[in-house]
Amino acid sequence: MRILTLVAALMMPLATQAQDQAPILMDVTETHILPRFGKLPETTGALVSASRVDCDPTSPALRAAYDAAFDSWVSASHLRFGPTEVDDRAFAMAFWPDKKGFTSKALSQHLAAEDNAVQDPKAYAETSIAGRGFFALERMLFDPAFADQGNTEYRCALIQAISVDIDANARAMAEDWQGYAPSLTRPDENSRYRTQDEAMQELFKALSTGLEFTADTRLGRPLGTFDRPRPNRAEAWRSERSLRHVELSLMALRDLAARLAFDHPEIAADLDAAFARAIENAQSIEDPALAGVADPQARVRIEALQQSIHDIRAIASSELGPTLGISAGFNSLDGD
Repeated sequence: MRILTLVAALMMPLATQAQDQAPILMDVTETHILPRFGKLPETTGALVSASRVDCDPTSPALRAAYDAAFDSWVSASHLRFGPTEVDDRAFAMAFWPDKKGFTSKALSQHLAAEDNAVQDPKAYAETSIAGRGFFALERMLFDPAFADQGNTEYRCALIQAISVDIDANARAMAEDWQGYAPSLTRPDENSRYRTQDEAMQELFKALSTGLEFTADTRLGRPLGTFDRPRPNRAEAWRSERSLRHVELSLMALRDLAARLAFDHPEIAADLDAAFARAIENAQSIEDPALAGVADPQARVRIEALQQSIHDIRAIASSELGPTLGISAGFNSLDGD
């Protein structure tokens, strides 16, 4: 009897720990994930409406709708698993980095051929992924090279087709996330996540990979090297959204980190302070397109911002990960 009691006592902390993850999984799903994908169709729907009212690339209303919809996507884009990845939806929303200039080529082909795909959303969804999403729309709205390509009527139809395609993807993700959510909140042997630990690892991977992408790609690509900076490799530099994407990403990841660390106040405080420093660094830079990577003085501030994000990753890896049961050998870029 005493042996059974002792075994039960030893097992209780494990059971309690597993049970304690349920509120966190529910909180992250219900207050971090679903609201972001719920808001996305609202802003993409407004983008479609604006493109139908006035498809002039210089239209202030159209550009404002583009900014609002892109903001919503960036704020959700770190959640790259489940419905977000089905049918390459994330790439269809934002094909970047575009290392070989496929977006420009795809749009030029549309404009030269004046293909009828722009009249049929299903047909347009089957066209090159590089000619879809926010970066294709950015080219049409902000790149002078496309201001006179093709005829005015077709350019308008293309802008509208891209907007409709973005909205269709947003709605598909929002709907599918509603059905996918229970696999995160109630893992079991028959769902995508068999245990709470697996679900927590997915969420931690979203945090870690999001930080890595922002530091090494959003900032690392334009930084290049000191001798060879690459300002034109910054994300969305044509619409001067490069720095904004860094800020939006940090704010979204800060919220996710706080929820994951909720049961561990000291770690939560360390992470929050690190995020605050990084966001303050970002907000102190007056360089929306990150063109300053080519200027030695301005570059120092951008490098400091990148380092502050690396600092967050270090805390997440050394403090939060082990506390959540994520192994030391975990790599955020590994597959499932």
